[in-house]
Amino acid sequence: MDLLGATGGPVRIAGRDLSREELFGWASAVAGEIEGADAVAVHATASAETVAAVVGGVLAGVPVVPLPPDSGPAERAHILGDSGADLLLAARGVEHGDGEPPLVAVDALPRRGSARGEVGAEKTALILYTSGTTGAPKGVLVSRGAVAAGLDALAEAWRWTPDDVLVHGLPLFHVHGLVLGVLGALRVGSRLVHTGRPRPGDYAAAAEDGGTLFFGVPTVWSRTAADPAAAGALRTARLLVSGSAPLPVPVFERLADLTGHRPVERYGMTETLITVSARADGERRPGYVGTPLPGVETRLAGEDGGPVPADGETPGELHVRAPLLFQGYLNRPEATAESFTGDGWFRTGDIATIGPDGWHRIVGRASTDLIKSGGYRIGAGEVENALLAHPDVREAAVVGTPHDDLGEQVTAYVVADGIGERQLIDFVAGRLSVHKRPRVVHLVDALPRNAMGKVVKTRLGDLV
Repeated sequence: MDLLGATGGPVRIAGRDLSREELFGWASAVAGEIEGADAVAVHATASAETVAAVVGGVLAGVPVVPLPPDSGPAERAHILGDSGADLLLAARGVEHGDGEPPLVAVDALPRRGSARGEVGAEKTALILYTSGTTGAPKGVLVSRGAVAAGLDALAEAWRWTPDDVLVHGLPLFHVHGLVLGVLGALRVGSRLVHTGRPRPGDYAAAAEDGGTLFFGVPTVWSRTAADPAAAGALRTARLLVSGSAPLPVPVFERLADLTGHRPVERYGMTETLITVSARADGERRPGYVGTPLPGVETRLAGEDGGPVPADGETPGELHVRAPLLFQGYLNRPEATAESFTGDGWFRTGDIATIGPDGWHRIVGRASTDLIKSGGYRIGAGEVENALLAHPDVREAAVVGTPHDDLGEQVTAYVVADGIGERQLIDFVAGRLSVHKRPRVVHLVDALPRNAMGKVVKTRLGDLV
C-alpha cells in the first residue's frame, strides 16, 4: 500500500526547506541504502535528515525505530539491542558508540533515487518505544495499515486537506510529532513547517506566514496563553490541536479568549494511535477529549472486569477496539497478551468517564491517577483542574499517598505565587465534593516533566 501521498506541498524543518520532489528523491536514496534490513534506527533529531530517513524506511518497507537523541546510554543501548536494528541512520558527526549498528550518514546520500515498489498494509512501519515508566521501554509494533487508518480518520475529523499548512515543533520520536506531525502531512499532502522547538514566538511567526493547523502539547499552549502577543497572532489559524496530556481547563479558556479558537483535544497512546477526538466542525468542551473516531469502539470496565455505565460520572478503565491498534510488543508475547482482554479489547490502563452522548473525559492513569480514599474513587485530573482554576496557581499535580485511615489521601504538588496550603485546600473543597479536597499540599518550584511535557508523577515524591 502507498502510505504517503506522491504529491503535496514542501516541508520546512528547523528553517530548512525541501520540495516534495527533493524529499522523496532523497528518501528513495535512503531506501536503496537500507533495502533488505530487518529494521533501522533513526537518530531522531528535529532535522531534515530525520524526515528523509523515516520516509526512506517507509518507502523501503523497513521498520523504523526512532531513537530519542537525548536518550541516556542505558536507554539507547536497550532500544538498539532490543529492536534488532541493523543500521543507524543519522547526520554526519553524530556520536556513534562501540557495539552500535553501522552508521549510515543520511546527509552524505544523493537527493535522488528510484521509486520503490508496493508494501503490504500488514507490514510493520514503526517500532516506537514506550516511556518505560513501569520497567524497560517496550517496542510497540505499528503497522502501515494502522498508520494509514489513523491518519485518514484524523484528516476527516479535523477537515485536514492539502490546502492546510501544518505547524508544530514537537519531537520526532513520538506519535504526536512523527506520525501525526510528519507522516500525516505527507499523507494528506499539506505543507509542513516544523519550527525546531515549540516556542510561542515561532508559532506566531508561522501563523503570520500562513500556518493554518497547529499542533502542541499542554506545555506549549500554556506558554502561548502566557504570551498574549503570540497568542493573538494565532487568530488567523484554522485549528489548534492539543494532545499527549490533558489540557488544563484554565489554559483552554485563556487560549479561547486570546486566539478566538477553542482548541481541539484528542486522546491516544503509542499502542493505539489517536482514537478519540473533538471535531473541527463540532463542539469542543474543556476537560474532554471528544468522541471515538470512525471505526473505533470504546468501553469502560470496572476493577472486577464488569461494565461501567456511560453516565459521565462513573470512572472505569478505558478499553479500545479499532483497526488502529498495534501489532504487539516486540519480543514480549506475555506483555502483549496481558494488554488485551479475553474478548479482544486493548486495555489502555487509562481511567475515563463516558457520557450518555459519547463524550470522553480522561481521569488519568490507573496506576497513578485513580485515588481510592475512604471508599471513594477520585480522579486526580478533576482535582488538578480545580487547583488550576485558582488565579495564583501555575502548575498542579495530584496523586494518592498512603494514609493509615483512608487507605490513600489526596496529595497535591503545586507551583503557585503568594498562596498557602490551607487556602488551596479550602478553594478545592468549595468547588468539588469535600472528600476530593487535597489533605496535603506541597508548594514546589516546578514539576518534573518528560520530553513531551507530561508530568512524571513517579518523581513527585523526590520534591519534598
